[in-house]
Amino acid sequence: MDVMYEKPVLTEDGVAPKVSVSTDDLGHKGLLQMDPTAEKKVVRKCDLHVMPMISLLYMLAFVDRINIGNARIQGLEKSLDMKGNNYNIALFVFFIPYILFEVPSNIILRKVAPSTWLSFIMLCWGESKQTDTPLPLRTRLGIVTTCMGLTKSYAGLVVCRFLLGFFEAGFVPGCIYLISMYYKRYELQWRVNLFFCASILSGAFGGLLAYALANMSGIGGYEGWRWIFIIEGLITVVVACLAKFFVVDWPETSKFLNHDEREILLRRLREDVAAARMDRLDKKATRRVFSDWKIYVGTIMYFGVVNTGYSTSFFTPTILQQLGWTAIRAQVYSIPIYITSAVITLFTAFCTDRLRHRYTFTIIGVCVATVGYVILLAQKTVPVGARYMAVYLITVGGYITQPVTLAWLSNTMGGHYKRSISSALQIGLGNCGGIVASNIYITTQAPTYPVGFGVSLGLLWLCGLACTVFVIGLRVENKKRDRGERDDRFGLPKEELENLGDDHPSFRYGY
Repeated sequence: MDVMYEKPVLTEDGVAPKVSVSTDDLGHKGLLQMDPTAEKKVVRKCDLHVMPMISLLYMLAFVDRINIGNARIQGLEKSLDMKGNNYNIALFVFFIPYILFEVPSNIILRKVAPSTWLSFIMLCWGESKQTDTPLPLRTRLGIVTTCMGLTKSYAGLVVCRFLLGFFEAGFVPGCIYLISMYYKRYELQWRVNLFFCASILSGAFGGLLAYALANMSGIGGYEGWRWIFIIEGLITVVVACLAKFFVVDWPETSKFLNHDEREILLRRLREDVAAARMDRLDKKATRRVFSDWKIYVGTIMYFGVVNTGYSTSFFTPTILQQLGWTAIRAQVYSIPIYITSAVITLFTAFCTDRLRHRYTFTIIGVCVATVGYVILLAQKTVPVGARYMAVYLITVGGYITQPVTLAWLSNTMGGHYKRSISSALQIGLGNCGGIVASNIYITTQAPTYPVGFGVSLGLLWLCGLACTVFVIGLRVENKKRDRGERDDRFGLPKEELENLGDDHPSFRYGY
């Protein structure tokens, strides 16, 4: 049951008055009323401290992940003597460790300060982009010392991509988990989309930076594509060293809030999820988490749409170049695509949180991207301008839907551990879509890529189908709880009742 509030926690001058205390049916003590002005102040403070740094880190992470697409059109394949589907294999190998290590990473994150863990793994992947030339001291210390910018072989590139996937594995699910612990359910979409805008803008930033770095070709005896990896990797290492001091920790230990502000934050979060807590990962809790159908349907939703996200990130420069443009022009023309996508993504977040509705927006994104895929599948009969517009539609549609699937699943999860594991499973298993994207754009089918565009379109509608199943399942479950069909759980032992997560009978799902 929710705590009822009657008196303000903070006065307007920030002084905490003495208030009486009430206790809810689970024994949680609560301050009797929160001043709406003080509550808004806390939310603004969270926005200023939680979002900026991890968004910057995500931008750099995504640039590091997709800069291979820009390097490709600057001569990567020719320089490393890559043939056939070698480029696709280099993309593919990233996802093997990326998928396998996301859940373990989020379990570690629950036990380690986020500021420590997230900055550590970022520093590791930044350093994993150094050189495949032996550096004995660092090798003896066990620090990874390979670099895509200085690698002299295709094998070195593949090793670097594998290590990049290993160290990046815990970053995105960890950030989504961290964000979800600071905001109410219908405040979350705006913040998740802000976070995702960093990855969208990384496409623009990466293209702009690649354009500039390509002009460094010949400096130090290195080709332009090598400078793309070297400079971007160095930026990542520098920012990672600073991140420890700027990334926030869990709400319970947040240093940017004073004691009274922290109390307001914790109370409003508990009020939002009522009794849906899961603070212990015992055998029963583990069984509840891994047997929850919502996690697997949510993963299929993400799997279907993330293929589109990776397809546009990896292959947009190549597709634009094959419209007959130079490599430099293709990179420059990719920039407005990502800027437009960022604006529409933020508008979507505002609407979906304001309307407290998710499903319709996922389907709108699927329909918009579908138009783009149909145009590209018929590209032999349409002019270059229409094909360029199709890339806009695919990118915009994908980024309307993708962040909504993440926030929507997180909204339906109750409790620390369940959110931790569900976000890691959704992003980890869902990133199999990246494996698909890495292998369906077959070099010999360029520039029409019928398999690539056809498979991506099919997966997009798999996402749409999964979203439909998800919304129906949530509505059915809410009606069962309204009729009291889950009230037998109130008879469980108190220790188990307090650890049910969203299986608690008082919890209702949003859609």
